[in-house]
Amino acid sequence: MHKLNHKKRIKIIIITTISLLVFGIVLYKLADRYLIDHVEVNNAFADTAKATPIPASQPDSSEAVDIGADIPIVEEEVTPFIDDWNYSTDALSIKISQETKGSGSDKITYYVADVQFDSIESLKTAFAYNKFGTNIIQDTSVIAEDSDAILAINGDYYGFRDDGIIIRNGQIFRDEPIRDGLAIYEDGTMKPYDETTTSAAQLIDDGVVQTLSFGPSLIKDGIATKDFGKTVIDTNIGNHAIENANPRTGIGMISANHFIFIVVDGRSKSYSRGMSLSEFAQVFTDLGCTQAYNLDGGGSSTMYFMGRVVNNPLGKGKERGVSDILYIN
Repeated sequence: MHKLNHKKRIKIIIITTISLLVFGIVLYKLADRYLIDHVEVNNAFADTAKATPIPASQPDSSEAVDIGADIPIVEEEVTPFIDDWNYSTDALSIKISQETKGSGSDKITYYVADVQFDSIESLKTAFAYNKFGTNIIQDTSVIAEDSDAILAINGDYYGFRDDGIIIRNGQIFRDEPIRDGLAIYEDGTMKPYDETTTSAAQLIDDGVVQTLSFGPSLIKDGIATKDFGKTVIDTNIGNHAIENANPRTGIGMISANHFIFIVVDGRSKSYSRGMSLSEFAQVFTDLGCTQAYNLDGGGSSTMYFMGRVVNNPLGKGKERGVSDILYIN
């Protein structure tokens, strides 16, 4: 009897040990996939700040002065017009408005930034900690401040997955086509596209400077998407269809160098329920967009302007860390 009990105890210990080992391995794999950061590229974007010009030396009085010599032209510093909702210079205009629809439990609150610029160089992207990889996150406002952004919205949260075509500021970071992406071109236009029909190298050859990989497409070539079906962006644990009312972030284009950024708050009773994908597409249509694309939403949806978060994420005023942003400076 004693031997039998001893064997049972040994068996229980072995089963328990194996179970704990399996559980530990599963737990580690989940943490490795969703929590532990993996840096693939450090210092993703080199410092693009312009070097301070060297002052021209004064000519020696004993030397003849060539009156026809080139004289450095000093550009006059432009003072922009700025208030809580606007920023404008001759080369850049940003107008932000807070909009509401409905009331009570059906109320929707969202923010529209109408942006016009002279050159697509005003529209850039940035990564959390300036590093490319998975599970590397910072708040949108922190990435924006580190990038000297005037206006910023969260991007596609590329770091939650390891696929998609990722081109940022003209650099290729990933070339794993799988879904409908968004391409932004050097001529100041943007267009949704099917990643599986091309490659990162081909897009660069075509003049693409930024790609985003989330979706779905809301408007393409002036035609709004009517049926979103059961739209699922990722197939990871906990993901679900996103076509119903949710907080949203999206980008649209009215014409070359004229873009619309929209952030919709949601999941906050009596403040904002969020928007369905169909409602979101309609807002971009009503604003005159010919192209529009859905970006990462939910708790990620954030709009930053001149040092402050404009919207109220999830009605709690608390940002969720993201892997990347789109910004204007």
